[in-house]
Order: sequence, then C-alpha cells, then structure tokens
Amino acid sequence: MASQSSITFSEATEIARDIKTIAYNLWWTWNVDARDLFRELSPQTYFRCNHNVIAMFEEISDQELAARLLDPIQMDRAKNVINQYRDYMAEKNTWANKHAKEIMKNGPVAYFSAEFGLHESLPIYSGGLGILAGDHTKSASDLGLPYIGVSLYYRQGYFEQRIGPDGWQQEEFPNTDPKKLPLELVTDESGEPIVASVTIGHSKVTFHAWRINLGRVSLILLDTNREENELHYREMISQVYGGDITTRISQEIVLGIGGVRMLRAMGISPSVFHMNEGHSAFLTLELYRELVAEQKKKEKEAIEWIRQRCVFTTHTPVPAGHDRFSEDLMRFTLQKFCTHCWQDVSEIMHFGRVDPENKEEPFCMTVLAIKLSRSTNGVSELHSKVSSEMWKDLFPKKSGNKHPIGYITNGVHVPGWTSSRAYRFWQNKLGLDWPNNLDNPAFWQRIEDPEFISDEELWALRYILRRELIEFVRTRLRQQSARYGNNPGGTFDKVLSTDALTIGFARRFATYKRATLFFSNPDRARKILLDPHRPVQIIFAGKSHPRDDQGKRFIQQLVTFAREPELFNKVVFLENYDINAGRLLVSGSDVWLNNPRRPLEASGTSGQKTAIHGGLNASILDGWWREGYDGKNGWAIGEDDHPDSLEEQDRLDAENLYDVIENQVIPEFYSREGNGVPRNWLNRVRHAMATLIPQYNTDRMVEEYVRKYYLNNKK
Repeated sequence: MASQSSITFSEATEIARDIKTIAYNLWWTWNVDARDLFRELSPQTYFRCNHNVIAMFEEISDQELAARLLDPIQMDRAKNVINQYRDYMAEKNTWANKHAKEIMKNGPVAYFSAEFGLHESLPIYSGGLGILAGDHTKSASDLGLPYIGVSLYYRQGYFEQRIGPDGWQQEEFPNTDPKKLPLELVTDESGEPIVASVTIGHSKVTFHAWRINLGRVSLILLDTNREENELHYREMISQVYGGDITTRISQEIVLGIGGVRMLRAMGISPSVFHMNEGHSAFLTLELYRELVAEQKKKEKEAIEWIRQRCVFTTHTPVPAGHDRFSEDLMRFTLQKFCTHCWQDVSEIMHFGRVDPENKEEPFCMTVLAIKLSRSTNGVSELHSKVSSEMWKDLFPKKSGNKHPIGYITNGVHVPGWTSSRAYRFWQNKLGLDWPNNLDNPAFWQRIEDPEFISDEELWALRYILRRELIEFVRTRLRQQSARYGNNPGGTFDKVLSTDALTIGFARRFATYKRATLFFSNPDRARKILLDPHRPVQIIFAGKSHPRDDQGKRFIQQLVTFAREPELFNKVVFLENYDINAGRLLVSGSDVWLNNPRRPLEASGTSGQKTAIHGGLNASILDGWWREGYDGKNGWAIGEDDHPDSLEEQDRLDAENLYDVIENQVIPEFYSREGNGVPRNWLNRVRHAMATLIPQYNTDRMVEEYVRKYYLNNKK
C-alpha cells in the first residue's frame, strides 16, 4: 500500500480526472468496486440523485475529490477501479474475437429499440422491452461484440409515478438536463454537432444525437429539440410512448428512418440491423430508398439485400400491442418520403399489410418488419408458437415449418442486477472472475454442494438482503407520506418484518399481468397474510400506462388493501418503480410472484434476477418460466396448459396460486430443521442457482443471437 507521503496533489488531481471520465461510461454501473467507490464519495447525495454520479459530481468539487484521494486507502481503491476499467476496455481476447470474426470484419450490429433500460438515472424506458434492450447492450460490451444501439432521447422520460390520497396513480413529467446525465454530443471532426433530418408531412425535422458509452459499445439517442424545428416537433419525443397516434408514427419515423441516416452521417455501416420490436421498422424503408433511389438497384434486388441484413425480434403476443396506422395517416406523414421510390403511399401499404389486396387493412409495423427481415424470433418457446400462429398468413403454407417464427429466450445481465452485498458474497465464494462464467453450467453446479457453501452462509445472505429491502421500503414510505404534508414519525418503523416470508410482485401494470390475482379472494388472502405463526408479507410495485385506467384501478385496489389497518404492516405498494427499486425487490424477496394470463407473457425477465440472490420463483408456466422450471427449482402455478375461457382461467389460476402458497411455499419456508435454518428450502435455492443462472443470462442470449441470426446472412 502506498504511504501518505508518496501521494502528491498533482497525482491525486490526475486520478480524480480519470475517475470523472469513468463516470461518463456506464461500465461503472455493473462493476461493484466502481459502484461502491462512487457511492461512498457522498452517500446522501448519491441517494438523493438516484445514483446519478454526473449530478453528484456537481456537488463535489475537483479540489475536494483530489484532496480525498490523498488518503492512501482511497487512492488505492480509485487506482484499482481505473485499472479494471482500462483492462476491460483494452481486452482483445474477447468472445466475439473468437466467435464473431465476420461481424468484427464487416461492421457492427445496429440494435434499434424504442426504449433502453440502462440505469435508474436514465428514465428512457418504460418496461421489460427497454430492460431487455439495456441488458442486451451490456452483454454485447462484455462479449466484445461490435455493436451500436439506436433510440430516442426522451427529455421527460416515461413518467414519475405518485399515488394520490385516493390511491389513484398520478403522473409527473420532469425534464432531464443532458448536462447532468452521462451523455456526450455526437460531433464531427471539427467538433460541430452531426445533424440529420427526416420529412414528416410537409415539414423538415432535423435532429442531432447524444452518445451514451457502455463499456466497449455505445448507444446513440436522437433528439429533435432544435430551434429550427416547429414547436410540436421539438417536443415530439419528450416522453416514452407519449402523445397520440400521430406522435407515435412521427417518433417511429425519426427512430427508423432517422436512425439509419444518423448512422450514415456518423460514417457507420452496420452489417446487421436488429429491430427490437416493430417500432423501428421504418428503417427498412430507408434502406430501400438508399438502394433504389441512390444506388439504382431493382426492387427485388433491394428487398433481398434488406432481408439478408435485417433481423426482427417480436415481444408482443397481445394483438393490440402492435402499432397500426391508417392509410390516411401514412399518407399525411410519409407522402413526401415515398416520392423518392414510389408514386404514392398506396404502393408501400402492401409492405405493412398481411393481405396486400385488402385496402381496408391498416399498415402494421410488425408486418413490415417480418416481411423485410431474413428472420423473426420470439423471446421464449411458447411465444414462438403463439407468434407463429398469430402471423401464420405471412409465411408460405407449404414451407413445412410448423413454427416459422423461431425463438431465443430472454436473459438478464446478471452483474448489473446483482446487489453489492450479493456480488461481494460471490466474489468470496466463486472468485473475482465469477461474472466471466455466467454461461458455464459446471461453474455453477458447485453451489448444490453444501460443503462448498453452507446452509448457514446462504441463510445469512438471505437475511441481509431482506433487511436491505425492508429498510429501503420504509424509507420510501416515509418519503411518500411526507410528500402530502404528513409527519410520519415512527409510523413506518414496523412496516414489514425481517423474519417473515417476503413475496415480491413488481412489473408494468398491464391488465393481463393480473397484479390483483392474489386478492381475488380477499378473505383467503387475509388468512394467509395474518397467520401469527407463519407470517407472510407482500410488496407490490409497478406503473400503469397513463391511458390505462384498468391498470390504474388495479393499483388503487392494492393501495386500498395496503391501507387496511390489519394489513398495514403486511402489504405495501411502493410508488415510482424503477431499476433501483427493482434491484432491491428482486434481491430481498424470498419468492418472486408472476401470474400473467397465459400465454400473454412473451418471456418476462424480472424473475430471472432472483436466483443470484437466493430467491425463488412461483409463476404461471408462461414465458421463460415454462422452460426454466424443472419441478425442484421453484414452483409452478397450475399446469402447462390453460382453458380458453378467460373467466375460467382466472378462477383456476387464483385457486392454484393459493394452493401453492399455502401448501408448498409457506410450509417449506417455515420448516426449520435445527439452528433455525430451513434446509429443504435452501436445497431448492441451491438448485435454482445451479440451473437458472447459467441459462437465463444475456451473455448466453447474445451469443445465441450471434450464432443463430447475426452470422447467418449474406454479404
């Protein structure tokens, strides 16, 4: 260790500069040493800024940071982080260097998504689609894959959720300041912003781009907030999925057509265009325009070229979830664009219609993406079957392929979702390089051996993580109460118990996810929760879309239950669900509950984040859990089928949910065989870790995309 006298202020100033540079690369968000270093610089500010270290550094002067690095221990910690960062960025012996040489040679994967969930300080996501995109991006970096993400800069993000006195969700849309975020303006060699444009209706809409660095890869966010634009176009992409249908198609024109044009302006020529859901599918029309209008290729040749370079992932088994636009709206927004290649908008309508001859059928972005991609995949095996049936009319009936839409089951970026406590635990048990072995089953198989990790150690970890969650919940509840002028005092000090079985349910409050299913029989739910000998508590969190009143009613119902005097310490609805709250919920919950109306959960990923923390899943056999469940690594709610009647399905699923909790989950959790440790429960935890972690991670997922789709195209 360096001595006090060996550190000069000049050296400390240089190291401080390097640390601030790292703050602009979100690599730090999945490196535990960097996370801890930033947090400890100012714990209160870090918490108040929602872990936004760029905003935090506005309150820490360069002089203070340099002075604190004169401490030898702090200096060593800072140098360790810097060295890890430099080693990571300089690594040449990556997975992609060995297995994706064709992409390394021919150009990056351009991954288009309407949202990216990267970190709690960047509210440019609304739900699972964005979280998946963010995790995909982080693993692309870890694997060394040439990659660039493309999305929109939502200045107001999705929304901040507040629960009113009546339990009704209220939305707030605060502006974010790009100067207080890890963004850098995309500029040319002279330092001037790179600007591109699209035509929407009769208006030219210009935009620039911001870059977010994530390890070895980057994400560009398109921004129309420019003085030369008309006011409504400046504000058009302020909110994630905000506005009316005209706003939606305008956003998607900027994302798809504008995204390609920005990449070209930046000198980037992707070898693969990956559309994450149909929102970006207009990119195929821009590629067509380039080929036909600029390169003078014939229509069939252009279409074949596009298909060989585009892949499409669909996430939505709900028909209403696919964007559809009328011919009149298409004509209003895209008529001028169409003149480059077509006489009239009516000529491009066939790309977005299942039946090109049906003049009444609206233009569907999913249809466009399927027709102009060489492959389409769902995000779980069951979702592949559902999607193949949903879009069967788009595929040749004599192809012999029963399920023409394939699948790659989603995963999660494990290091990014692992709490610091759990991360350190695995460092001690598995070694510093454990995140580099995520998709190695043999590496994780050791956990099943109690001699490798004892029951007592696992049980201690579970108590630590449960305590962290409960203290976070109590703090949030005090803040929620104080916002309405209340003086909570010690009101929330006894909310939840560190000894009680803790169930977590947190996700987007779409109605098919059935957030209120646990309370479908209120008396039975109360009986479970109020058992004095085997206590159970449940924490809910999630946002409903601003225009989804049924989802808001679900929230209101849960808030009403949580406010019942006898349930006050047992049931919590946590407002303003975000990545930070999600990380704490998946780490502290003993059981992660998932009860969607099957088969509408395409994959789901929240439950995949629990295994690394020693949590267990209890879920309907839908999405990823239908593949992950093996009878011993969690619990299935019901069987691998479902009745056609929605009412009957809801009734049966509620009955099966209560049965699983009452007769399987609770008895096993409270069966303590010596020293107060539930050994059968912990055997299930071990098996869940060994079977789920090496399979349901985005390293495995991205590797599968490379092998199955990215490399399988012509040049």
